[in-house]
Amino acid sequence: MTISRNELRQAAGEDRSLLRLVAIALVAGAIIGCVGAIFRVALEHADRLRDTMIAWAHGHAILGFLIIVGTCVIAASVAAWMVRRFSPHASGSGIPHVEAVLHEQIPPAPFSLVPVKFFAGLLAIGSGLALGREGPTVQMGAGIAVFAARICRLDWADCRVLLAAGAGAGLATAFNAPIAGVVFVLEELIHRFDRRVAVGTLAMLATAIPIARLFLGDASDFRVAPLSYPDAEAVPLFFVLGAVAGLLAIAYNRTLLAALAVRDRFAKSPVELRAGLIGASVGILAWFAPELVGGGDQITQRALIGYESPAIVALAFLIRFGLGPLSYAAGTPGGLFAPLLVLGAQSGLLFGAACRHLLPALNIQPEAFALVGMAAFFTGVVRSPLTGIVLVAEMTANVTMLLPMLGACLVAMLLPMLLRDPPIYDSLREHTLRLEQQIRERCGACSKAPDNK
Repeated sequence: MTISRNELRQAAGEDRSLLRLVAIALVAGAIIGCVGAIFRVALEHADRLRDTMIAWAHGHAILGFLIIVGTCVIAASVAAWMVRRFSPHASGSGIPHVEAVLHEQIPPAPFSLVPVKFFAGLLAIGSGLALGREGPTVQMGAGIAVFAARICRLDWADCRVLLAAGAGAGLATAFNAPIAGVVFVLEELIHRFDRRVAVGTLAMLATAIPIARLFLGDASDFRVAPLSYPDAEAVPLFFVLGAVAGLLAIAYNRTLLAALAVRDRFAKSPVELRAGLIGASVGILAWFAPELVGGGDQITQRALIGYESPAIVALAFLIRFGLGPLSYAAGTPGGLFAPLLVLGAQSGLLFGAACRHLLPALNIQPEAFALVGMAAFFTGVVRSPLTGIVLVAEMTANVTMLLPMLGACLVAMLLPMLLRDPPIYDSLREHTLRLEQQIRERCGACSKAPDNK
């Protein structure tokens, strides 16, 4: 078999194109890792500042209460104002917007989204809204990647590769989970294995993670006590946990969408007012229970070590179940992954504690159910089981529970599918497209308005 000169030239051109793509991805990945790490460090400082303020405020009675609530109101309102004024696409998680761009349903957002996502997200999550850091880092990573592609004048095909890779690098940086970043891109964003996307994502992660670890270290996010593989008699319980997680996921998805529907009914009211009211609610909760607000990593950690009584965990679960959708309805930047992991860990711990009480003859570790519950609830809501399993395994540095997670995630994904409940990001992408249409209509109305000079 002979190869023509044209074919050789075409292959050489493809090789040069791929090497150029990898070079750009390496540089963009380093920037994404730096920005994502700084964002996470800034959030950690914001959490400590919030806790310090609340501790100080409790010594000043009514004045302290008003200061805490007022600070939350101002922070949420300013974050919503920044989104409305400078980058409407920065609202919410950002992952639905990235998916819509990858599906060529809307154009990429301008670079102004990145600073808005950073500072507005810092205000919103730092003030105590129950939102995750991964949404902002995913969308910032995608925005930085698109900016790099535009500077280098890449065509849309390679721009799309960098967009997906940048989103994966953002997720990996947020959770210090590089393998989960790759799986997230292939499973959730593009829904297939693409060699060029895989190469671009690996190149981004090759620089993003080392740079991020200069700021964050290389320790896993959560500490988990040594877990033993469950006895054969206890294995069916993880399938039951998957069913419970699937039903809870359906309820959570519908609660979140209902919160957005209620918000949209008041679309004529200022977004700053709506965000401020939600901020006030979070501020009141922060005054009475400061450990329940914010992204929730500390709540997840307490669940993974079985630190609290089941009654307290149950109450915290109910509060966080409502607080997450309420916070998302504020229209400020913030993701869903971290709050989902909180609820998954809490529901798993409660289920494990109930099983140990009802089946004392079995060697049941409730903490193991908490770990599996994180992956199962995530899968039920997002319908990306591989991403959930790998993410939890990397964040906890635990692989003992991989097989129980597979069984639980199977049922947690199957049950919502049979009940025709769509994945949350599909629903949110449709919501994003409706908002995009509204933005275009407003811009069109503004351009047609007479110039009154």
